Amino acid sequence: MMLFKQFEPSREVSNLIECYWVAENKCTDVCKEKIIPDGFPEVIFHYKAPYRINIAGNWQTQSKNLMAGQVRNHFFLENTGESGMVGIKFKQTGLTHLFDLNMKELTDKVVPLASKVGDQLNDIITIVGKSTDPDEKIREVDEWLVNFTKSHCFSDVFVDSVVDFIIDRKGMIAIRELIDHFDISERKLERVFNKFVGLSPKFFSRIIRFNYIFKLMKEEKHNWTGLAFSSGFFDQSHFIKNFREFTGEDPSGYLFDQQNMANFFLYR
Repeated sequence: MMLFKQFEPSREVSNLIECYWVAENKCTDVCKEKIIPDGFPEVIFHYKAPYRINIAGNWQTQSKNLMAGQVRNHFFLENTGESGMVGIKFKQTGLTHLFDLNMKELTDKVVPLASKVGDQLNDIITIVGKSTDPDEKIREVDEWLVNFTKSHCFSDVFVDSVVDFIIDRKGMIAIRELIDHFDISERKLERVFNKFVGLSPKFFSRIIRFNYIFKLMKEEKHNWTGLAFSSGFFDQSHFIKNFREFTGEDPSGYLFDQQNMANFFLYR
């Protein structure tokens, strides 16, 4: 059985990092996992066997150190042996702030880490590769990132305010409301979101609203009609269609209680 564990970042990097996570499994049997959009980019370090990925219709073996941008649909992973991973789940704009990346170039992609940041995170690769327990790995990674980010100055924080506003509204907001609230043109809003987030504000809002379904499920609100209404859908058919688009399944058939990667990331 896969062991999952999440960790809060230090206050000094909480504006850039959503959380850290560790996943381990000593079983070598091949297990296919579905990954569902959760609205966050990630950097992932494998300290055991790498995974295979099917994100565009064909299976490929991944690099052991990866960067994953925003994804707009579910995709699949499978292990090639024992699993051991450390993940850094960044805030939506964190990778652009740190490395001046254009996140649009990473949308629907999982790429070798070195192709985007070179050797800047090699120290973390070394830390993760040490034979220490998960808590110690994360403590050292967090400490290193606190020191690494001290020399960075983040001047463009406007987009962070928009992202936070969308999240606070659970994704239930029209683009016109954003334009009026922040006194910005739709064209500029789209341009800024493409660079810093990798998605349009409208699609990002859809993902956040979809994620809110899982929060409601965690609170044991299982009535489908009430769940649809609480997550901003005017009718159940629209709710089901949206859920199916992100997961490939109807909500009534989705295994919300199953211990898998998708639920681990969505039940934060």
